[in-house]
Amino acid sequence: MAEVLSQSQIDALMKEMRSGSKNKDEKPKAEEKKYRKYDFYSPKKITKDKIKLLKGIYDNYSRIASSRLNGILRINCDLEVLAVEEQRFYEFSNALSDNDVFITQTLDLPGRSKKPPILMHINQAPMLSMIDRLLGGDGSDLEGVDSNYSYTDIEIELYRKIMGYFLEFTLDAWANYIRLKSDSIILEENPSLFQEIGLDETIAIVILNIVTGTSEGKITICIPQVLLTEMFSIIDSQKHGRDTDEPEARDSRNVILSKIKESTLTMKANMGRVEVSMRDIHDLRVGDIIDLEKPKDSEVYLDIGDAPWLKGRLGSYKKNSAVLISGRPDADTGAGEENASEKQAVPAE
Repeated sequence: MAEVLSQSQIDALMKEMRSGSKNKDEKPKAEEKKYRKYDFYSPKKITKDKIKLLKGIYDNYSRIASSRLNGILRINCDLEVLAVEEQRFYEFSNALSDNDVFITQTLDLPGRSKKPPILMHINQAPMLSMIDRLLGGDGSDLEGVDSNYSYTDIEIELYRKIMGYFLEFTLDAWANYIRLKSDSIILEENPSLFQEIGLDETIAIVILNIVTGTSEGKITICIPQVLLTEMFSIIDSQKHGRDTDEPEARDSRNVILSKIKESTLTMKANMGRVEVSMRDIHDLRVGDIIDLEKPKDSEVYLDIGDAPWLKGRLGSYKKNSAVLISGRPDADTGAGEENASEKQAVPAE
């Protein structure tokens, strides 16, 4: 028997039909995927490969910083890379308030001209927690701290000390790719007066999440694109240099000599050797003559590392004693003159 609808059910069905509502069993449409707009007037200058390389470098940076901060602050610290992306400098500058403080680190690249510095900024909550730990606290007493909080003079000095650790971590994180040296470190207390980087210049922003005990915040690292280009060019040149060095070329005589040509060796002019009794040595006085048992015009040998390398004739050059090189010693000479007496002493049979 068919089910009979009640009046209330009939009213609800009619209301639903008039409103034109959809069947509840019908699946809702999937949300349309949103895409980020691309500005063709300002094309990207940092490729995806470089962004990926930066991500790997600062993943290593996070591991180094976490392990070392645990020992320095004696508290559990955890760092994680949240994002690495290309931006304009004004986007970084506009996010800072008048009370924010950041550090600039100028890098001394080998054979390169001076470039803009790296900027690093840490939120107040994790920074004050680390400062409290350095002063003997537990890093959890952060009541009354808001965006209008200004660092005291003592906290500014401790801020500089802590940021010095983070900048050392930067040099260590890049060490697998390039040897960096820090030229100068400057504390900027007024972000609005910083003018070493133009507002429209391209930068790479690295955002890390830092957790120190019960405090959590963000670390923002700003690397100018001009500086990144120089660093990547050095990395690429070193990589190509390693790839083009074939095993035969590395072992060749010319390559080895070119690498050691700047080293120093001691060269000695060996005029001759003679055996003298201990009595004669004991009775030696100023003005005595030692007979070397060699003609006065005989050749002298130039020894390098106690081995005869060249031969020549003794003379003078610009009022100094000198040796005129005449060639290489004969093969028989390499046996040394020390064994000559022993050879003569062997009786003939």
